[in-house]
Amino acid sequence: MDKSEVTLERMRTFVRVAERGSLSAVARELGIGQSTVTRHLRELEEAIGVPLLSRTTRRVTMTDEGSRYYADSIQILRLVEQAGDEARSTRGAPAGTIRISCTAAFGVRHVSRLIFSFQDRYPEIGIDLSLTDERIDLVAEGVDIALRLGPLTDSSMKLRALGQSRRVLVAAPAYLAARGTPVVPRDLAGHENIRMSNIAGSDNLVLDGPDGERHAVSFGGRLRVDHGLAAREALAAGRGIAPAHHWLIDDLLATGGLVEILPDYRLPPVPLNMLIVPERTGIARVRLLVDFLAEEIAAIAGIERARPER
Repeated sequence: MDKSEVTLERMRTFVRVAERGSLSAVARELGIGQSTVTRHLRELEEAIGVPLLSRTTRRVTMTDEGSRYYADSIQILRLVEQAGDEARSTRGAPAGTIRISCTAAFGVRHVSRLIFSFQDRYPEIGIDLSLTDERIDLVAEGVDIALRLGPLTDSSMKLRALGQSRRVLVAAPAYLAARGTPVVPRDLAGHENIRMSNIAGSDNLVLDGPDGERHAVSFGGRLRVDHGLAAREALAAGRGIAPAHHWLIDDLLATGGLVEILPDYRLPPVPLNMLIVPERTGIARVRLLVDFLAEEIAAIAGIERARPER
């Protein structure tokens, strides 16, 4: 086999087809003819000596060999990109693209404006910001950094703890005027409570009382949503009571649009972490953004800064 036949161009085409599952979609994306995409794939498979893709009339999927080759190709293409970016950065300001995945509501409310400030400081750095509450495969999706709320299970990523996100129990004044204000946790059972359908255990609420006693109460209601911004809108519209991250509703608290209830009872905070793909930690622009976000996010109201690692 002539090793020179395995070109970066053909490898990139294969990676995009594997991710999109469509030759025509990749042809449109790359601005080339579908016949060129087909030729790149055929020549790559001939060079390697095994079929990488299985084609049907409706879908293109990877073979077992293709799945393994795809994972290796991602690493190779990233290393090529990293080498070029590092070489260019020695000639001037940091440049290149950083791909970030972030919890959706947190991204809209706070991270997006931080990205604007970062790009004002480093105008040659491009940002690809993806907002999702799903746990994605960072390597497969080509993500460099992910910001996540809640416990994590992926130990293959480099983790940087950003802090704890404080939560408060809130409702609109109009709702409380119509339905009354809970005085103790068990009063919540008689109220309309807004629940998150994508969070396990949202039908029950745990509160730590002023005496240190833990209170577990049933938390029911007619409205369930799967997005923090939808919960914010429901709260502002007076649809009920809900636990909310302070950063999600801080402006509404400041203007009186929402008020805190049961202030003597504390909701357990939620960990906020940054995940970094290990192979990307050595890239200058990624290090700059990691440090920038860690510092700026710690200053957001309701985020309790993580203790320095010893």
